[in-house]
Amino acid sequence: MARIKGAIMTRKRRNKTLKMAKGYWGAKSKHFKMAKQQVMKSGNYAFTGRKLKKREFRRLWITRISAAVKPFGMNYSTFMNGLKKAGVSLNRKMLSELAIHDAAAFASLVETAKNAL
Repeated sequence: MARIKGAIMTRKRRNKTLKMAKGYWGAKSKHFKMAKQQVMKSGNYAFTGRKLKKREFRRLWITRISAAVKPFGMNYSTFMNGLKKAGVSLNRKMLSELAIHDAAAFASLVETAKNAL
């Protein structure tokens, strides 16, 4: 039996990691051992970032809605409670977009929420 060596696959695997580490500072982009560690750490940062992104956008939408209902003499929580009682099921992203781009439609939603309370 011939001896099978893994040089080709090892080189492929290492090149893949080094390619992912392209643009990293110093030895992290050149040396496999350091690149491997940094690519793993970067993957963890990316995973965390994807979770944080959802939280941050929700906070942004809530802040925008809160600022938009303040001139109507309401706060965010009473507005959302009024919408829920009125049976309006728009998500925060769409409410935020309405507040920015279509003030008349948002005003009618505020009136709907006020009447439902």
